[in-house]
Amino acid sequence: MPLSSRISRPSARVVRTLALAVLVTQALISVTGVIVRVTGSGLGCPTWPECFPGSMVPVQHPEVATLHQVIEFGNRLLTGVIGFIALACLVAARRCVPYRPRLVRLALVMPLGVIAQAIIGGMTVRVNLAWWSVSMHFMASAVLIWLATILVKATAEGDRKPVGVVPPPMRTLLVVLVAVTAAVLIVGTLVTASGPHAGDPNTPRLGLPVPTTVQVHGLLVMAYVLLLAVFGVWLRSARPTKALLKTYGMACVLVLVQAGIGSAQYYLGVPEAMVVLHVAAATLVIIVTALLWGESRYRGPLLEPTAETTAKDSVAA
Repeated sequence: MPLSSRISRPSARVVRTLALAVLVTQALISVTGVIVRVTGSGLGCPTWPECFPGSMVPVQHPEVATLHQVIEFGNRLLTGVIGFIALACLVAARRCVPYRPRLVRLALVMPLGVIAQAIIGGMTVRVNLAWWSVSMHFMASAVLIWLATILVKATAEGDRKPVGVVPPPMRTLLVVLVAVTAAVLIVGTLVTASGPHAGDPNTPRLGLPVPTTVQVHGLLVMAYVLLLAVFGVWLRSARPTKALLKTYGMACVLVLVQAGIGSAQYYLGVPEAMVVLHVAAATLVIIVTALLWGESRYRGPLLEPTAETTAKDSVAA
């Protein structure tokens, strides 16, 4: 296929590659965001959208360490990269043949989400890293990681009305599992808000008792594990697909690894490297939970473009 045709009519593989890039970069910025926090670089660029008043880039400043500036500015640059990839994914999804409205809608959410992330990030700087703004920033990323996972899944499946792969009660159990996942993440941000890694030494903390908040967080993780175990027992008699079984296995492994990292992090006194590892594992748990949700429904096979659909979409374009 000529290069011009590949650009004007990107293949499903191109769309899938871009969707994967969106997912990877969304997960990556969650990790770089926590690096900003544990290094105390949250105010490395103390203004927004400028880095310093009158400058979009870091400058020599007696009160702000160069390393902190580089870390925070690098995180801001990554937002631009994510936005570019998300926009490219949207364009590719829109130009792909056959035209798939659901895929385009999911792709559209990505650049809009990046804009929302940037606005929340700017607000976080302007309110001097107030705990609620940092929590909101992470939860926005968690939602976008979830939706990016669903987008990746959509690039490899059809557009039929979804049919349940598991019985309705198991779908209800998955709804509860997703709700518990959200609760785990929210309480996790409260643990962070009360802990030592605020993003800047002078940022006020939430003030909740850390041991109690950690216990609540741990109980919610235990609830996730219990629900996952019940789902697994139920799964044995549900004739699941290989993809669903594989995803379930990954979910079991990841949540146990994540629980181990979280426990070690707490008992070791919340070292910076463990915090970064804990957030990285959390992004993987979000992804695998979203995949578990997606694999529990079947939308048919991905349709290949035909001469008729290609001609029709060419006229529409």
